[in-house]
Amino acid sequence: MTVDRLLPTQEAADLLALTRDIADQELAPRVEEHERAETYPEGLFSTLGEAGLLGLPYPEEFGGGAQPYEVYLQVLEELGARWAAVAVTVSVHGLSCHPLAAFGSAEQQERWLPRMLAGQLVGGYSLSEPQAGSDAAAIACRAERVEAGYRITGTKAWITHGGKADFYALFARTGEGSRGVSCFLAPGEVEGLSFGRPEEKMGLHAIPTVTANWDGAVLEADRLIGAEGQGLQIAFSALDSGRLGIAAVATGLAQAALDAAVDYAHERSTFGKRIIDHQGLGFVLADMAAAVDSARATYLDAARRRDAGREYSRQASVAKLVATDAAMKVTTDAVQVFGGYGYTRDFPVERYMREAKIFQIFEGTNQIQRLVISRGLAR
Repeated sequence: MTVDRLLPTQEAADLLALTRDIADQELAPRVEEHERAETYPEGLFSTLGEAGLLGLPYPEEFGGGAQPYEVYLQVLEELGARWAAVAVTVSVHGLSCHPLAAFGSAEQQERWLPRMLAGQLVGGYSLSEPQAGSDAAAIACRAERVEAGYRITGTKAWITHGGKADFYALFARTGEGSRGVSCFLAPGEVEGLSFGRPEEKMGLHAIPTVTANWDGAVLEADRLIGAEGQGLQIAFSALDSGRLGIAAVATGLAQAALDAAVDYAHERSTFGKRIIDHQGLGFVLADMAAAVDSARATYLDAARRRDAGREYSRQASVAKLVATDAAMKVTTDAVQVFGGYGYTRDFPVERYMREAKIFQIFEGTNQIQRLVISRGLAR
């Protein structure tokens, strides 16, 4: 169903209508084919970029949409309701643009940012490593100063859109300790960079998640974003926004599961009446609807704080925690509503359930979100 949204402007309402049209025409007809075959949707991100959907929260002077986060996240939710893997990639692309947009020099921004926001260059975020997932300060990948710039050596892991991206927000060690990590805008192809085979995942099959091997690849000195040692500050400044993106996509996935379950409950009859009219099932659907509405409310609260220039880190963690836990429960309940059919690939709810699990893990596990929230309370 179409969500009844309270939007700040008519422009925002028009943007959401455009997003729904594109999602229905370009995403919904292709999702099952690509997810089942585990094939990449070539050309799709160019289409989204041409529609202006890849640079929405960034300034107009560089080709962005200058939209408040409140609106941008609802665009992600609409995309997530049709194709979670694509919506996650759009969110990760936005996250990957942040270091340059917030910490890059005017010259760097002018050189790269317009093409990134237009979708001509689609990005990936390369922070995690095999032994440094939640603990970003444990990064071991090194960036050594050489005459030509920086020589990168090491392994990065769990890169969404890896091997397909045109650039990466890359974090590597230039010194020791937590202040020894730096940020680079790395090209998607350079001598000395190779990728492992895509991970065999439970869901989000159409978009590869890979390991990157940096074997002495050299990046020009002007690919350093910000100052040496500023990398973790840059990474963490982006992660709150990234968590909101994941919360929004998870909410879209949960909404899709709820819609499928409600439609099925209207169509299926047992004991002489529609199953939605049985109180036991009706209450399950009511709880699912309450969970989706709560998820949306929490991410919008955090987004509005961000838009107002207020502190929102704790609220971002709350939103990520609430929305992704809701997505896991709602998609599981959707399978239950469908009964045995829900356990087959004849209906999309089994895919929704498989996809929901990763949302509780990436952009900081939900245990990390609880840690962030509890530390905020302790202060």
